[in-house]
Amino acid sequence: MLPIDFILYLQIIIFLFITPGSPRIVIISYSMNYGIGRCVWSALGDVSANFIQATLVIFVIGSFFSESSIFLNIFKWIGIIYLLYLAYDIYKSRPNDIKDKMETKKSNLSFFKDGFIVAGTSPKAWMFFPFIFPQFIDFSSNYISQFIILITTYIFLDFLSLIGYAILAQKLIIWIKANPKTINTISASVLVIIALIIVVTQQY
Repeated sequence: MLPIDFILYLQIIIFLFITPGSPRIVIISYSMNYGIGRCVWSALGDVSANFIQATLVIFVIGSFFSESSIFLNIFKWIGIIYLLYLAYDIYKSRPNDIKDKMETKKSNLSFFKDGFIVAGTSPKAWMFFPFIFPQFIDFSSNYISQFIILITTYIFLDFLSLIGYAILAQKLIIWIKANPKTINTISASVLVIIALIIVVTQQY
């Protein structure tokens, strides 16, 4: 049995996934700088953070997330600081040649960590999981199976969308090679803008 309003749930998360946010900006930049293979690790870090967030909300802390403004503000500022750090890191890096086989200094664990922290401190995620995600679970019936269906669907589609962004970025690599600093400057600027928007709009 599918969770309540499952089609509506699909529509909401698909809209979230196609809307460029900090995880997708990071994926695009990493795809151009390090290749799609490394982006897989960032995507895995992203969906791992989302799984933990959903699990905490449904099974551990529940309404605490939505009622604690201090907690939400802490995550908000951690996310802002890390976005600014990533903006600087991306701006300073250079896109690698597609045929360049040199190993990057960043490890797979580092890519996983970046994806995990960006998603784990994202205000959008901390608004979605406490406020929207539980609305599609009927707690009077078998909510564990409903949770499994919802979070599996979320993780699967989120991962696919992230890799889709990485593949799309690779399609632009010829133009990027002719303009090596452009995408890094754009990506870094977008991350800074997102951080500033979070400062102004996310008030708890």
